[in-house]
Amino acid sequence: MSVHLNPYIGFRDQAREALGFWHEVLGGELKTMTFAEGGMVQDPADAEKIMHGQLATPGGLLLMASDSPSSMPTPTESNVSVSLSGDDEDLLTGYWEGLADGATVIEPLTKAPWGDTFGMLTDRFGVTWLVNISGAAA
Repeated sequence: MSVHLNPYIGFRDQAREALGFWHEVLGGELKTMTFAEGGMVQDPADAEKIMHGQLATPGGLLLMASDSPSSMPTPTESNVSVSLSGDDEDLLTGYWEGLADGATVIEPLTKAPWGDTFGMLTDRFGVTWLVNISGAAA
């Protein structure tokens, strides 16, 4: 079992460009998924925006980024979220429950269309957290 802490950088329309640049600079493997590919299009203008992008380098760096859909506000104070991910369901669920105390839940921790369990919240200090449990049971 494992848990990872990853920076997750938010954009309105520049995630693809930023990830491409970081890939050129850092190397590694770049994976992206658009809102259309993820089955999460609410506004057709968002279809080709990056729903999730991930750059993993041979040296162990992991950088994630996405575009905000038009239904969500553009990040203003900070465009960085904290993402906790892994396959330790009990530990990650415990983190979620602790962070949820006094938080604003943006997306409840539930089974996501891509097969994992996912949730997003802004904690009582204004920090946005994403929790993704790989392959967790429904």
